[in-house]
Amino acid sequence: MNLKETFTAVQAASRKLALLNDELINRILNAVADAAIDETPFILSENAKDLARMDKTNPKYDRLKLTEERLKGIAADTRNVATLPSPLGKILKETVRPNGMKLTKVSVPFGVIGIIYEARPNVSFDVFSLCLKSGNACILKGGSDADCSNRAIVSVIHNVLKRFDVDTHIVELLPADREATAELLHAAGYVDLIIPRGSSNLINFVRENATIPVIETGAGICHTYFDEYGDVAKGTAIIHNAKTRRVSVCNALDCAIIHEKRLSDLPELCKKLQDSSVTIYADSQAYHALEGHYPAELLKSATPESFGTEFLDYKMAIKTVKSFEDALGHIVEYSSKHSESIITENKERATLFGKMVDAACVYTNVSTAFTDGAQFGLGAEIGISTQKLHARGPMALEEITSYKWIIEGNGQTRG
Repeated sequence: MNLKETFTAVQAASRKLALLNDELINRILNAVADAAIDETPFILSENAKDLARMDKTNPKYDRLKLTEERLKGIAADTRNVATLPSPLGKILKETVRPNGMKLTKVSVPFGVIGIIYEARPNVSFDVFSLCLKSGNACILKGGSDADCSNRAIVSVIHNVLKRFDVDTHIVELLPADREATAELLHAAGYVDLIIPRGSSNLINFVRENATIPVIETGAGICHTYFDEYGDVAKGTAIIHNAKTRRVSVCNALDCAIIHEKRLSDLPELCKKLQDSSVTIYADSQAYHALEGHYPAELLKSATPESFGTEFLDYKMAIKTVKSFEDALGHIVEYSSKHSESIITENKERATLFGKMVDAACVYTNVSTAFTDGAQFGLGAEIGISTQKLHARGPMALEEITSYKWIIEGNGQTRG
């Protein structure tokens, strides 16, 4: 497989994006949102082909599934991106040197961004809207599970771009096979940045094999610590929401940590979970606290593998700790540095948790389900970065721009 022609076309199209003003970009985005609604029957029919090939019990099924309501939400997110200020051309720093040179640091697009993702066709819309608004061309590499859905979505976007006489190569969808992934990972000179979205296996593969810069996103092993000073009502609601709102997303709860002094409250904290048939893998202390108070068929003894697992399913682990320091230690050992939460009424504990926990998003008395670009007021998101270089947490418009220095003078030379 040789995708050089495709990469060359995308790179050429990316340069043309600089000629589009923000008003035209916003019109295109609103037109894409309209098209997502107008073409709902077509998109859902293609999505149904993908769904038919997947077992409904597969945790990825919910990620893959599109509905009329979800497409309305996608359209709303796209319109929201259109309302946001352009991240381009911002003067980040301005100074005049003693020799009279004027230096201006200005925000600019990366150029071409490659996105590798699995069974989440909504990503196709999200990535396009954010990349267009930020002046980037994008190369999409979806998984085979969602190929029909992704091709339908990109065809809808291309039809809109044609109406506005915009080069359709600003968004390209690669073949769904592994050979295309390998080509993209080695497209140095054509692609400026790769962002993988998906499982830890996918992210590790991309990081280890790419020859161009990578921003790691997606893998979320999220903890919620119920402190000895925690409020039961808050804890019950937060744990239930973080675990069951959408189990197949990276901000879902994987492990609840509880202080041993509050084990008597564990049955109440977990009570609502049984309504969603959540399987609990509990350590010995938590198991005994729940035994007889939680359905026996849903209560299992934890194994070493229960901790540090991103379940993406109606499953979670429970770890009992003797102290606040032990809770921090468990998080250090198993966290993917995505989202961590503490439930406590002790302000000093909350402050210390915020300082000590090394994660992109650290919560106090809030569900980790809020780790989301739209919930942070950023519009849609291109991913949630779990690394520290360049961007961290939900990545939206500002995070997919770079900058350059503009130097103006009047004949200055350097001795």
